[in-house]
Amino acid sequence: MAKILKIYPENPQENLINEVIKTLNNGGLIIYPSDTVYALGCNIFDIKAMEKLAHMKKIKLEKAQFSIICNDLSHLSDFTRPIETSVFRFLKSHLPGPFTFILDANKSLPLAYKNHKTIGIRVPDHPIPQLIVEKLGHPIASTSIKDDDEIIEYSTDPELIAEKYYHLVDIVIDSGYGNNMASTIVDLTSGEPEVIRQGKGVI
Repeated sequence: MAKILKIYPENPQENLINEVIKTLNNGGLIIYPSDTVYALGCNIFDIKAMEKLAHMKKIKLEKAQFSIICNDLSHLSDFTRPIETSVFRFLKSHLPGPFTFILDANKSLPLAYKNHKTIGIRVPDHPIPQLIVEKLGHPIASTSIKDDDEIIEYSTDPELIAEKYYHLVDIVIDSGYGNNMASTIVDLTSGEPEVIRQGKGVI
């Protein structure tokens, strides 16, 4: 059953962030806030946690397109092929921010991403996921929480999210109401930005 932790961006309590880190290192699943919508996350190097995440989304892990959440661009070379200076400058000018950038993947991806040709990278403009990744020491895998409602696409109320996922995740971080618009997905594999999905971010 999920533990609900009230952590607010203005003053994230270190002891609570440490509890989140411990849960991720033990293969747990978390729900966390971002600069767009609430999302599910787990340790990208824990294959069982990744399988649980895929199972929750009702897809096979090898078919999953989970984004990688970073706290800055220093992890890029761990997951992507070398990128041109102009592309790096473009990324730097838009991150942190409400974007998911699709880049060519390298061959050093974590096991769960094996054989993926591309990878989605996010650096949310929100202190909580940034702090989690920083303290964890590496990025986390992530996927947005969608709502069953036909009108409201994304769940924004952390209490309702906690009710729905109470038996499915280990921690729900309550950081107040979230946004109901997902990140803008931008394909950079050609070297030129191509918007795949228009969301909160504007190019």
